Amino acid sequence: MNASSGRCPWCESSIGGEFTLEDYQALLCNLRPQVVEGARWIARAASNMTDFRLRSLFIGHAQEEHRDYQMLEHNFVSVGGSLETIQQAEKNIGSEALSAFIFQRADQENPIDLLGSLFIIEGLGTRLAGQWATQIQQTLGLPREQVSFLAYHADHDQAHTAKLDALFAADWMTDAMARRIVKTAQVTARLYVLQLEAIR
Repeated sequence: MNASSGRCPWCESSIGGEFTLEDYQALLCNLRPQVVEGARWIARAASNMTDFRLRSLFIGHAQEEHRDYQMLEHNFVSVGGSLETIQQAEKNIGSEALSAFIFQRADQENPIDLLGSLFIIEGLGTRLAGQWATQIQQTLGLPREQVSFLAYHADHDQAHTAKLDALFAADWMTDAMARRIVKTAQVTARLYVLQLEAIR
């Protein structure tokens, strides 16, 4: 994933540089399991927070995102896929690793370090999803509504990252907390790349 350039990793296929409709369908199928579980691990983390401000933040975030998978399904069906196919899609090996790590962290008491996971995932939406949506749309000649999942997150994740920035600057944030958040962010980023690399 070339995050520094903003290039969509699926728009630069190894075969002749062509990104196909099948590549886009594979992307949507591979993202759905992670998106479905997103609200689940955020809610799990909320249940283990003893700080009620953070509990409320996580619950609100889970509520905002728990139906995002429906946009993925709509995009997939609109480009020729069947609803049954995407609903039955299994996690790839990267998604398995990412899910296992995040749920393990969410089960700990006060898993504040998962702010690092949110920073990575929401940051991708804020900084790159819009560029990827445009590249996929232009490459495949699709209307905007067929890349609505990526486009939506480009437009809406900025508010989420602004909340995270405020937390990172809070008076109660200690050096130990910050180090744990950074480490969790680093692991999340590495596993997210593995998830993308495992798309077939």
